[in-house]
Amino acid sequence: MELVWLEDFLALAEARNFSRAAEARNVTQPAFSRRIKSFESWIGAELFERAPRGVSLTRAGEHVLVHAGEVVRRIHDVKREVRAISGREAHAVRFSCTHALSFTFFPGWIRECAPGLGAIRLISDNMAACEQVMRRGDAEFLLCHHDPELPELFEANRFPSAVVGRDSIVPVSAPGPDGAPRWRWSGEAGARVRLLSYAEQSGIGRIVAARWKPRDAEIAFTSHLGATLLSMALAGEGVAWLPLALAETPLKDGRLVAAGEERDTIEVEIRLFRGAGRMGPAAEAFWDTLRRG
Repeated sequence: MELVWLEDFLALAEARNFSRAAEARNVTQPAFSRRIKSFESWIGAELFERAPRGVSLTRAGEHVLVHAGEVVRRIHDVKREVRAISGREAHAVRFSCTHALSFTFFPGWIRECAPGLGAIRLISDNMAACEQVMRRGDAEFLLCHHDPELPELFEANRFPSAVVGRDSIVPVSAPGPDGAPRWRWSGEAGARVRLLSYAEQSGIGRIVAARWKPRDAEIAFTSHLGATLLSMALAGEGVAWLPLALAETPLKDGRLVAAGEERDTIEVEIRLFRGAGRMGPAAEAFWDTLRRG
C-alpha cells in the first residue's frame, strides 16, 4: 500500500469529482483514476459509487474515511518530527506561502520579524497546494489570507496559528473615459458583472465565493493567480477581487478604481500556521519569538 493512495482517496472524498480531485493532486485524471483503482484493489472493496455527475462514498468508503485522515496526519507528523530530531532540516526553515503574499507581504515581514533566522526556503503556490505541503510536513509554516468569519483551515490542535497582519480584498476595475469603473460589481438581480474569477485552488477565491455570489455574472477569465487577474483588470477585461496589498499601487495612481461600495470590502487576516509536531531549533525559536510579540 502506498501513502499516495490514501492521500488520493481523501482528495476524491472531498471533491466528489475525479477531474477536480486529480487537479488538486497535480496529476492527470487517467493516472489518478488508476491509483484509486489500485487502492480499492489493495483494500478489497469499492470505495466510491461512480455516476455521471460525480462520485459518492460507499459504506466501505465511509468506514475508510473515518480512519484515513488520521493515518495520513500521523505519518506526516512522525516524518516531520524525525527530521527535526535528526537535524536533517536544521539548515533551512521552510515557509509555504500563497502566491499573492509571497511577493507582497512575505519579504518585508520576514526581514522585520526574523532578521537572524538564517537560511529560509520559500515554497510559493496556490492555497490548495500549500495546504498539501503543510499536511505532508514539507514545510514548518504556512502563510496565507484567512477570513475569521469562515471555518478554520486546519484543526487548531494540530496546526496552531498566529495573526501576523491584516489585509482587505476589494473589487476593482480599470476606469472608463469618465474615470468611473468600466465594470461594476453588484449582487443585485439584473446587474451584469463581467468577472475575472479565481480557480478553485485559490484561497482568496474561496473567501470571495463564500461571501459574495452575484446573481448574474459572466465569468470572463479564470486563474488561481491574483497577479494574473490584476493584469487582466488593468487591461479593462472585467472586475477582479484583489487583496489590497496587490492592488494598492495601481489604485493610487489611477490605473484601477474601486468597482464596488465600501460595504463590499472583505477584511481578512494574514495568518501564520505551524505544525503541531516538533520542529528544528531555528523554527521553534522563531515561533517562540513570534508568539511573544
